[in-house]
Amino acid sequence: MTIETLSSKEVYRNRWMTVREDSIRRPDGSTGLYGVVCKVDFVLIIPYENGRFHLVEQYRYPVKGRFLEFPQGAWETRAEVPPEVVAAGELQEETGLVAGRMVPLGHLFNAPGYSTQGMHVFLAEDLSRGEQKLEQEEGDLIRTEVSVEAFEALVREGRIKDASTLSAYALLRMHRSL
Repeated sequence: MTIETLSSKEVYRNRWMTVREDSIRRPDGSTGLYGVVCKVDFVLIIPYENGRFHLVEQYRYPVKGRFLEFPQGAWETRAEVPPEVVAAGELQEETGLVAGRMVPLGHLFNAPGYSTQGMHVFLAEDLSRGEQKLEQEEGDLIRTEVSVEAFEALVREGRIKDASTLSAYALLRMHRSL
């Protein structure tokens, strides 16, 4: 059985998300409320060459800290653009890299307990370098390269805490031996 939606109302909206509150009926017949954050899917790119990953580090306001992660993003005002195009754009924007080959690894949900948002994961290979094209919100972004071993050490040290980055890494490891 599933949860039945009895009614739904939008309670908040901005350029990046909509929050709605649903009145629901659970399989046991009881009723309740469910808050849902609606966001467009984003892309996450794993730039990989010569045994090394290209990572970005930026300040994440909600958690008040700087962390390393794979490049990622969404084009909220252009949701109709195919994920592979968004991935190529985000990769160049954040790192200045252009991929000769962009391999789709899969689609995952970011936080399905409260959000509709998913992520399209791509492996970027045959990389060439160019100029970063950072947006205003990314002004403090720093790019760096690390080996696979250093990546795993950074996870253990708590420098990589982004769940999207870690789940994408797991997906990559299922597709390919590094």
